[in-house]
Amino acid sequence: MITNPTRQRALRGHKPTRPHPRVANTAEHQAVLAWRLTPRDRWIARMLWEHRVLTAHQITALAFTGARTAQLRLRELYTWGVVDRFQPFVTVGTAPMHYVLAPAGAAALAAEDGLDAKELGYRHDRVFGIAHSLRLAHTVGVNEWFTALVDRARHPRPGKQVALTAWWSETRCARHFGDLVRPDGYGRWHDGDRQVEWFLEYDFGTEVLTKLAAKLTGYAALAQATGITTPLLVWLPTARREATARRLLQRIWHELEDPRTVPVATAAAELLNPDSAHPSPADEVWLPLDAPAGGAQRRTLAALPDAWPHLPPPVTSGGDDTHRPDSPHPRIPPPPPMPPAVTPLGASQPGKE
Repeated sequence: MITNPTRQRALRGHKPTRPHPRVANTAEHQAVLAWRLTPRDRWIARMLWEHRVLTAHQITALAFTGARTAQLRLRELYTWGVVDRFQPFVTVGTAPMHYVLAPAGAAALAAEDGLDAKELGYRHDRVFGIAHSLRLAHTVGVNEWFTALVDRARHPRPGKQVALTAWWSETRCARHFGDLVRPDGYGRWHDGDRQVEWFLEYDFGTEVLTKLAAKLTGYAALAQATGITTPLLVWLPTARREATARRLLQRIWHELEDPRTVPVATAAAELLNPDSAHPSPADEVWLPLDAPAGGAQRRTLAALPDAWPHLPPPVTSGGDDTHRPDSPHPRIPPPPPMPPAVTPLGASQPGKE
């Protein structure tokens, strides 16, 4: 749950899975997969390649209407070698199954893009390395944050049309902006005729807050280099830690040459309503950094631009190049059960228009 993410210290090892027969990744098997894989299967494989690891719960929320249907299909994809799985050992309870891209799935994606697996950059050992990474909990937490937005878009309130139209991974952000900043993600949210884009800094309570605040200088440098103002959202685990972070962020923010180029808002996970059917970062939990002290009202994600009147609307660019495999911002079609507007990767590149 986004309101109670699993901490890294709770992951102590990995439970061995029961033996399960799998199909060898041969040329003949690839030919069989050509008619076995549905558009949703290919979409799941591409999401795993983009975001490294997704839990069974996250995949269910992203692409299926029920847990049983998701479980059966994921088992088939595992048997066919399209996905791999592992289950971290937790000190209390049982962790959900975690899925990564397997060789047969990588070969299918590469062929779809007119590449081979090496050109795609896929290596099985590196992909499975996330299972032992000290950043596993952080990566899963970031993906849960965006998954909660997709889940909200799939279950909108009556009369509301909402969609997460862009979702970039930390790896993709680093590839484009790594010389200046390395955000944990980039996203764009549509709510009716409103839209907002942002960079995300996801704090798990383990990073030194002075280091987090110091990142504002990098975002200011990016805004100056591109001439584009993109809000920064800082997500923290508790309201107490948020209050401490805000003091440090405000100190650095006021020292920037032009603070208006780095709009910042903070929120805490514990502010979400745990009794809500679909709690998400779209809720009324955001507090702009420059809000007046005392009595400031928190805002929904869609209402954040109202706090920054100088902020221009996000610039979107279309064109046939967005569908090319070598495009820096490929468009991934949504799986059939999802609303057509939900596209995990945007059709435009933040800070690059």
